[in-house]
Amino acid sequence: MTKIRRSAAALALTVAAGAVVAAGGLSPANAATRGYVALGDSYSSGDGAGAYGSSGACLRSANAYPELYAKAHPGTALSFVACAGAKVEDVLGKQVQALTADTGLVTISIGGNDVGFASVVTTCTFGSDAACTDQIAKSTATATTALPGKLDTTYAEIKTRSPRAEVVVLGYPRLFASGPAFCTISQTKRTALNKAADSLAEIIADRARSAGFTYEDVRDEFAGHGVCTVNPWIHGIRPLAVAESYHPTAAGQKNGYYAALTKAIG
Repeated sequence: MTKIRRSAAALALTVAAGAVVAAGGLSPANAATRGYVALGDSYSSGDGAGAYGSSGACLRSANAYPELYAKAHPGTALSFVACAGAKVEDVLGKQVQALTADTGLVTISIGGNDVGFASVVTTCTFGSDAACTDQIAKSTATATTALPGKLDTTYAEIKTRSPRAEVVVLGYPRLFASGPAFCTISQTKRTALNKAADSLAEIIADRARSAGFTYEDVRDEFAGHGVCTVNPWIHGIRPLAVAESYHPTAAGQKNGYYAALTKAIG
């Protein structure tokens, strides 16, 4: 009788595990065993977190959240192809080739460069309040009209190449402290930039969920740690390392992005 009970329990566990895989969900252990592909732009590559090794202009950091996940889950076969400056066309043209039918976990942050992130922050850093808000309005219009279709195409390609993978789409933080702060960027600009981040988050979340993917918002993790806060996890302007400006620090990658990914996967 004991053997029968044990056999029945084993069978139940096997069936349950099969159901999870069939539904497209994977435990972290299974995802690690079957491979992890990290796609996306500078917020996924770890630009700003240092320790870039031989990654060149892609600025893939050893302190980036994909690397932190792989280190925390021994046996993870990480394919780290995220690259600073990437747009949707770069993901589709250069990065998705890393995906296979056996990929178990995919992460991605994309869309910021497609709506002119660099132009917006440059204008808002050096231009007037009016110039900043005008540039943000243009960026938001692009995000509303052009970005959803680009995201749909990207997510569909991921699903086609890795149909059984758990896909986690990570958003972007609000860059700045809200309210009054000792800061070279005016409160008007900071408020407008943070609202733009909220608009972008809503668009990405909507398209990710429509694709059946997990969207993980990082705004809560970064709350109170933007530029001009007492303990920022995002760089301000870095004259000697301009590419790192307005990107998460090593602490931001660990306490912001990695924490969010861990929460998403459970």
